[in-house]
Amino acid sequence: MPKKTKHTHRRRQPGQQQQPHWQGIETLWTFATHIDGMLESSQEQYATLQEARPKPHVLDDYTVNRVITVFTSQIADLWLFDEQLSRWQAETLTPEQRTEVTRLVEQMRRLREVDNQVLALAKDLSKGTIEKVMKKSDAEVGLEFLELIRKPDKIGHTVESR
Repeated sequence: MPKKTKHTHRRRQPGQQQQPHWQGIETLWTFATHIDGMLESSQEQYATLQEARPKPHVLDDYTVNRVITVFTSQIADLWLFDEQLSRWQAETLTPEQRTEVTRLVEQMRRLREVDNQVLALAKDLSKGTIEKVMKKSDAEVGLEFLELIRKPDKIGHTVESR
């Protein structure tokens, strides 16, 4: 017979949001590692997607949609970090703690900026995934190619005139 366990927390009702558990300043260094890691990962993801910009057909719908889902979710959760930092800013902190909280506020600004860039780039790349290319007729692909080679570069030259 299975042993009954005692639950020490209340179950959430459907549709009810879980309340955040705000942390004390003693967790600052853990938060710093987490925020710095998120920013680094987001910057790496952006660089990876940038490599695919000239050739979005190397990506598939699943991969691009996964990036969009993950970054949409991450952006939606950033307010938790902002609120925690705001709460710490209102506390009496040591000079070292205050400097670190200020640095993390800037890191969060940069994180939000990079995450939004990743999301915008992923949405743009989603228009040219391999599945999108494979759905096109030969005539559509040919027409797009002709438009591409006739498109002038930054100094006004077309592929034909180079």
